[in-house]
Amino acid sequence: MGRAWVLERGATPLGDGSTRFSVWAPLVRELSVVIKPGPEEREYRLARDASGVFETVVPGVGPDSDYFYRLDGERDRPDPVSCWQPRGVHGPSRVVDRRFDWTDSAWRGIDTADLILYEIHVGSFTPEGTFDAAVQRLDYLRGLGVTAIELMPVAEFPGRRNWGYDGVHPFAAQSSYGGPHGLKRFVDAAHGAGLAVVLDVVYNHLGPEGNYLTEFAPYFTDRYGTPWGKAINFDGPESDGVRRYFIDNARYWIGEFHIDGLRLDAVQMIFDFGARHFLAELGAAVHDQGVALDRRVQVIAESDLNDPRLVRGPQVHGFGLDAMWNDDFHHAVHVALTGERSGYYVDFGGDDAIRRVMAERFVLDGRHSEYRRRRHGAPASDVAADRFVVFVQNHDQVGNRAAGERLAGLVSPEQQKLAAALLFLSPYIPLLFMGEEYGETRPFLYFVDHGDPELRAAVRRGRRREFERFDWQGPIPDPGAAETFERSRLDPAKAGRSPHKELLALYSDLIRARREEPALRPGRASCGVEGDCGRLTLRFESDGSELLAAFNMTGGAASIEAAVGDGAWRRRLATDDARYGGSGPETPSRLICEGSLRLEIPGYTAVLYRREVE
Repeated sequence: MGRAWVLERGATPLGDGSTRFSVWAPLVRELSVVIKPGPEEREYRLARDASGVFETVVPGVGPDSDYFYRLDGERDRPDPVSCWQPRGVHGPSRVVDRRFDWTDSAWRGIDTADLILYEIHVGSFTPEGTFDAAVQRLDYLRGLGVTAIELMPVAEFPGRRNWGYDGVHPFAAQSSYGGPHGLKRFVDAAHGAGLAVVLDVVYNHLGPEGNYLTEFAPYFTDRYGTPWGKAINFDGPESDGVRRYFIDNARYWIGEFHIDGLRLDAVQMIFDFGARHFLAELGAAVHDQGVALDRRVQVIAESDLNDPRLVRGPQVHGFGLDAMWNDDFHHAVHVALTGERSGYYVDFGGDDAIRRVMAERFVLDGRHSEYRRRRHGAPASDVAADRFVVFVQNHDQVGNRAAGERLAGLVSPEQQKLAAALLFLSPYIPLLFMGEEYGETRPFLYFVDHGDPELRAAVRRGRRREFERFDWQGPIPDPGAAETFERSRLDPAKAGRSPHKELLALYSDLIRARREEPALRPGRASCGVEGDCGRLTLRFESDGSELLAAFNMTGGAASIEAAVGDGAWRRRLATDDARYGGSGPETPSRLICEGSLRLEIPGYTAVLYRREVE
């Protein structure tokens, strides 16, 4: 093992009653730290080096002290590397005691192929909306069978209601969720329950309110544009310091908070035309940190480019990330079950989309996209299946609908069960969105808590523009209204009532099958895919284990045939089982095959068979 990285910027208590302050601020001539801002404040000047780093050690300052940086004697600003903002994005930063009594010394993380991800928004996951309250739900998640919790972004954002993508203090865990100490308690408890924690981080933009980074250094550039304003400066003048800032942030979550992986938001909006892309440098840094800490850590990218270079290795000019989100899977399943064809769904109609995404990773792999009016993506069938994260719901695909409808509000119970089977019997890494497993019917809406009325109005206008290419009808809930957030809270009591408890039983059994059957482990098994006219079969083989999954995605009964050779097959699971609220199962419990397996499958039903070993 190498030497683990430690954070040098920001406020570091030295253990002797003093604190070192360090900040990169090349745009500032003079900089002071102001302790306990107010009538009794104390001000200390920081020395500047040639690279624009200001530093000093202040005696008599320890954890829980509040401070601002005073820029050029005029403006008091929070620390760009603040580890805690207890009074919000505009308030003073607080010195944090980074020590914590961890109990996870035996934890080594989880292999990528073993990830079964459960995405949560901390603020709406429980009535309290805190890390500590989420700890009380860990036994439920462990019982469900997931192996990793994916947290939507927790970097300090304005107010108390936000998805997290408006964060402006990347190093400070949201104070209303419980701050840094609350996050550490959550991660430690998750590891104690055998669950990994993946954190969603945003390295493509910062939010519009409370973003003071531009006053310290050239963090942003106008050479590229993003939907949220200026892009982050990863390849222009002074970009070395910017790259260090965000790579430090990634290492900070892995090292100081024992986070097991990072999900990188919308990496297509990270612009870098240098010889070594920022994402490659970031991935290598995080993996090195994991080696030094003797833990398995992952870097997972979200991208709408369908670019397999993200997960190809450096030896073939890839970025070497561990996995990437695959929106094509969601879109193909969504269109097949809902029939929606507006917006980007226009590219995913027809009988072939699900077969293509199961067999070839992407639907759009260099083919023409009607939505984009050009070719899109690149072939990825050579890339291992455990490099792709798939889902039938997530925060984006639910919350970026005008009314925030979940799948349970769009399709029948039979179709929900079919979607679950497509997810967990796919050859990829599955992710489910909080409440999906029991068919939560409350919406997940877009919500913000900005203090500026003009900014709130701009968000409302932006949401209306986003939906212009879709056929969604009805009013758009006001993102700034507290009611919008309250409507988005989960109602977990549903899980104990019909038809929700039956759907939950199916999710639990699908996850159990996923974990017990070696042939369903992504990247390990070979997977053959056949399908047409709403019928699909997947055949998995690994280490002497052979499974066949058959799906009828039409509303009527269908005959499905697959060449399997001679032998006996036993039914492992069927979505129309009475245990899951169905009237069956209607497929045979055992089949003796001579060359081929033939099944009559009811509409919107999936069935899993396992070859008996002689």
